[in-house]
Amino acid sequence: MLRSLNRAIGLSGILTAAGCLALCKLLEIPNALGIWGSTVTGLLSGIVIGKSSEYYTSQAHGPTRRTAEAGVTGPATVLISGMAVGMISTAVPVIAIVVGTICAYGFACGFDFSSIGIGLYGIGVAAVGMLSTLGVTLASDAFGPIADNAGGNAEMSGLDPSVRQRTDMLDSLGNTTAATGKGFAIGSAALTALALLASYVEGIRMYLMRSGHDSILLKHGKVSLPSASLVDFLHYFEVHVLNPKLLLGLMVGAMLSFVFCGLTMNAVGRAASKMVEEVRRQFREIKGILQGKADPDYAECVRISTAAAQKEMIFPAVLAISAPLLMAFTFGVPGVLGLICGSLCSGFVLAIFMANCGGCWDNAKKYVEEGHLGGKGSEAHRATVIGDTVGDPFKDTSGPSLNILVKLMTIVSIITVGIAISHSIF
Repeated sequence: MLRSLNRAIGLSGILTAAGCLALCKLLEIPNALGIWGSTVTGLLSGIVIGKSSEYYTSQAHGPTRRTAEAGVTGPATVLISGMAVGMISTAVPVIAIVVGTICAYGFACGFDFSSIGIGLYGIGVAAVGMLSTLGVTLASDAFGPIADNAGGNAEMSGLDPSVRQRTDMLDSLGNTTAATGKGFAIGSAALTALALLASYVEGIRMYLMRSGHDSILLKHGKVSLPSASLVDFLHYFEVHVLNPKLLLGLMVGAMLSFVFCGLTMNAVGRAASKMVEEVRRQFREIKGILQGKADPDYAECVRISTAAAQKEMIFPAVLAISAPLLMAFTFGVPGVLGLICGSLCSGFVLAIFMANCGGCWDNAKKYVEEGHLGGKGSEAHRATVIGDTVGDPFKDTSGPSLNILVKLMTIVSIITVGIAISHSIF
């Protein structure tokens, strides 16, 4: 099954590359082969990230199996092993993004790195290339939850145990494909890092022009706004590593990713506690549930889950929106650029870590349930179940939410660029 999904992704990548080449030739754009090379670079970067996620989360490979084997000595070693796998798994995606960004920039500008605008365009095209297979990657991402819920329905319906066994195999595959899809999503945000920063600087140009300014004053004299380069604006606002405003923004941005994850993890814990209390209440008050003679109150469980999903995300959402505003009011343009960079770098690595870590723990449990290391009911199984319980909020809540955090903060920063220019305190 995994081979079939991989073939689908590979075929869609080949068709995308061929279609992009034909389109570049048809439109007769300058440096058509270079732009095509940038697109293919983004496409290959996404595939590399996907293959990396597959290796670190699939039970067919060593990392997940070693995590399962750690369950023989207890849940603590399962958690340690899974976290180590998640940390190590960040290396390949980061290297893929670094190489992909350099190659996409170089292909677009003919490796004339002084042509910043064209190079940034190449990076944007590379991000489009990475997401060009979005249809099949989203389909494979949705495969896991569908298989998981099918297994739950099979068990609640009292079907033959063989049905549950088959859905568990599909669910295990779905954990791997879900980690791959999350890698594509956060990878696209990381690949467009320079393009996002350039968009913010262009927002500065547009705001100054709307405000009636026609030039900016640099050390070598005045430069008209229409002809000012991105580097000119960075010099004008003193955006460099020795500016404490930039460094403070970097630290705050890096911190926000962890705070955001902590808030969402706590939200999952509180919602889970309410759900456990409700299930225990129903066991006490509705006689015959465990014997199959009475139906549980499913509606109340759905209500608790829905209410928690809406209520618990209010503060994290406010944090994501208010952080760029506060940084704009305090440290201006350098602080906001630092905030974007810090949150992007830490958010990308943290999202990959959490997605792969959670997928590894989940499939380690599935590996034991297949009959390895004592099978269901063994000490290894109980230990890996604990790992899977910790991994679910990692891979299903906190990790995916970082993609939204990074992009939302960038959009808010661009929209409120006028505050950073005209109303900053320092």
